[in-house]
Amino acid sequence: GIADRVIFPGRVPHGEVSRYYSLIDVLVYPRRSMRLTEIVTPLKPLEAMAQGRIFIASDEGGHRELIRDGETGFLFPAGDAPALAATLGRVLAHRAGWPEMAERAHRFVEQERTWAKSVAPYAEVYARALGGARLPAAAAAE
Repeated sequence: GIADRVIFPGRVPHGEVSRYYSLIDVLVYPRRSMRLTEIVTPLKPLEAMAQGRIFIASDEGGHRELIRDGETGFLFPAGDAPALAATLGRVLAHRAGWPEMAERAHRFVEQERTWAKSVAPYAEVYARALGGARLPAAAAAE
C-alpha cells in the first residue's frame, strides 16, 4: 500500500545523484546485519547527511559508526520491519526538528568524515609496516 508514495529508482547515474537527493525528504536504508554490513561503512548515509537529508537506518555496524541516533539520524533494529515503520512514523510526525538534525548531520560529515581524519589512524600502521620509517608530515596530515 505504499507504491504511490515510495520510489525505488534502482541504479542512478553518478551525475544525477545530487538531483535525486534534492528530491528526498527521508532516506531509509534498511541493511540486514551480516558480516559485510558489520565491517563495511556505507557511503549512502554520508552522502545523504552531507546533502542535509534525514536518514533512517538499521542499527548494524557501518550505520552505528556513522549515525548518532536522534542526533544525526535515526536507527532501528536490523531486520525489524515494525520498528522501521515505527521509527519512520516518529520521524514524519516531528518534521519541525528536521532542520536542526540536518545541520548537525551535515556538520558531522564536514568535520568528522574528512579524508584527513579517516586515514590519520593508518599513518602509524604503515610506518610500523615499513620498519619504523616515518611518513612525511604532509602525507600523514592529508
